[in-house]
Amino acid sequence: MGKQYLFEMRGVTKVFPGVKALDDVTFCVAPGSVHALCGENGAGKSTLMKVLAGIYKPEAGDILIGGEKVTIINTRDAMEKGIAMIHQELNYYPDMTVEANLFIGRETTYFGGIVNRQENLRQVREVMEAYGIDINPNARMKELTIAKQQMVEIIRAIAFNANIIIMDEPTSSLTDHEIEILFKIIRKLAAEGRAIIYISHKMDEILQIADTVTVIRDGKTIGTAPIGELTKLDIIRMMVGRELEDIYDKREIPVGEVKLKVEHLGSGRALEDISFEVRAGEIFGFLGLVGAGRSETAETVFGLRKKDAGTVSLDGRELKIRHPADAIKAGMAFITEDRRQYGLSLIHSVRQNCVISSMSHYTSTPLAVVSGKKEQEATASMIQALGIKTPGQETKVMNLSGGNQQKIVVGKWLLNKPEVLIMDEPTRGIDVGAKSEIYSIMSDIAAEGKAIIMISSEMPELLGMCDRILVMCEGKSMGIFEKGEYDQVRLMAAATGTKKEEIQV
Repeated sequence: MGKQYLFEMRGVTKVFPGVKALDDVTFCVAPGSVHALCGENGAGKSTLMKVLAGIYKPEAGDILIGGEKVTIINTRDAMEKGIAMIHQELNYYPDMTVEANLFIGRETTYFGGIVNRQENLRQVREVMEAYGIDINPNARMKELTIAKQQMVEIIRAIAFNANIIIMDEPTSSLTDHEIEILFKIIRKLAAEGRAIIYISHKMDEILQIADTVTVIRDGKTIGTAPIGELTKLDIIRMMVGRELEDIYDKREIPVGEVKLKVEHLGSGRALEDISFEVRAGEIFGFLGLVGAGRSETAETVFGLRKKDAGTVSLDGRELKIRHPADAIKAGMAFITEDRRQYGLSLIHSVRQNCVISSMSHYTSTPLAVVSGKKEQEATASMIQALGIKTPGQETKVMNLSGGNQQKIVVGKWLLNKPEVLIMDEPTRGIDVGAKSEIYSIMSDIAAEGKAIIMISSEMPELLGMCDRILVMCEGKSMGIFEKGEYDQVRLMAAATGTKKEEIQV
């Protein structure tokens, strides 16, 4: 007798215009398991799960639940069949209460159709008590932290008896403590016999929480194995289909004169007396825990945040930056942490996004009539230079993978020919292969004599890519560490409040 699966997807194929997103994919999950689904951005992970959740209809293939073939018509039908998907981008009504969001369209009612809120609240509290979740069901969703908003989605899945729960990048916005709470809930759900499909780019998390791993690449199943039979490197090799000898492409680049000089910068209560220099050809890192002031420093330098004190100079000339337009005109660029909300217009094309920050370069007459040919040539140059994978220039950015979206954000600013490039979390939410490509692009930019500021929550990537690192804590500088004198222990000591000169070597 073969292995018993809670559900099976066999020979699933899904085609979008110009793209075969899934090609004969097989994915089977046993009850009571945490099954990681891995692959690069664009590999087909989310598409496969959207087929299971009733968002997409496949062109071919079978889905079996409990050994019986089923047809999933839509998301409501999927939920009725015990399938729930918790998306990376949470969907909720912000001005409605937790209870109202949980039961919208599924309210418990009295005879006559009047909503029985007391029964709804009883069910919510019962689930929360069983799983150790502390949320006020009468609170409005917009009042909750991202972690608690995500917990509401988990409560919904449990309350409606979902046996198959899909979690897409569930820890992308969580603290370490919140991740511990989530993992405790996941283990309890698995112990009850439910199947958890866990999609993540964080290899350490996968090795910690999953018991089985399936890897897909280019829309095809590469393999499935118990977690105990795989190393982190094994999974990465399967994902990328190539060797990544050194993911951090940090080349030995001659460091030149000071490009950017910041002296005694202050901004309200967020920043106090921050000073640093970034040289031509240098990648300069900002490190700090949540609330340290890393992004606030970059935003103040760029004019997104008002400065109360200090000076900012570029190539020896003091700048008067009142808003971002001044910084851009001076030769600076800022790749924001949230590319979807602030860095891109998802409903517009690759071309439109690429040229939006440098429109003045594409005018062909004094009346500022934009030259479509120049736009196309500029976009083509970025697609080629950055290796952007897209069916064409007119493809909507929302249809590209996260890694390719991030490359477009970089390309958009490079077309403006900046001297200083600030990159806030440049690899957040993209897979290891795309990260490697972003690191290579950063080295190319530095090799041209540009200065890069890299803000990251991932210490290994700062260690791998930066020449020097400024460590911050509660809006203050704890010191600047040179390459060769820092390690994870010393940097973490500084990030938790110990000044560089007080750290014992």
